[in-house]
Amino acid sequence: MQHVSAPAPAAGPGQPPAQPAAEPQRRERKKRQTRDALLHAALRLFDAKGYEHTAVREITDAVDVSERTFFRYFASKEDLALSFIGDSQDAFVRELAARPPGEPPLTALTSAFRATIRALTADEQDAAESSYLLVIKLIDTTPSLLAALLRYMHDRDDELVRVLAAREGVDPETDRRPRVAVLAYGALVVAANREWRTSGDGSVESMLGAFDAYAAQLKPALLEHWA
Repeated sequence: MQHVSAPAPAAGPGQPPAQPAAEPQRRERKKRQTRDALLHAALRLFDAKGYEHTAVREITDAVDVSERTFFRYFASKEDLALSFIGDSQDAFVRELAARPPGEPPLTALTSAFRATIRALTADEQDAAESSYLLVIKLIDTTPSLLAALLRYMHDRDDELVRVLAAREGVDPETDRRPRVAVLAYGALVVAANREWRTSGDGSVESMLGAFDAYAAQLKPALLEHWA
């Protein structure tokens, strides 16, 4: 006798109809698109008018959403600007954890940085400047954002220390080397950003070139005579 599958149970009184499995994915995709639209609209306005002179209402008008929608995604303009850094830091932590275990700490840190920058800017090859580099320039020229960035990076340094310590099999509570390595890496990034902003051509290659140049001088600067 042929087996007939029982029909799916109907929704009970007052219950919404069952949604297809793809519906949550569609909602998440739409949320990501709205968030990205707000981010890029804000960047264009910050670049044209300045961070301090751009209102949340102008950002939402550019995307044709309400201010209430904006605050579902970001707590403030500062939160929006720093979200680029948060995204890049999340990507950097993933890259660092995935580096080959045989790499020394500094090599792993610098290689993870290069891979992260290239991944973040891969979809913007035709743009005059990538969103990431525009944000770096914005933060570096906006005192309130620079102060917020320093706070944010200080709070996340412990995460990098733990990842690096785990790679090397040491206890970050008793071994100072992971924190020293993270601080040295952070100094390289700050120096490279400053040189790129003041004398680079605005390209990703220029930024990575400055970073590589500083990384190459770290050991000679600390371990060798300069004359």
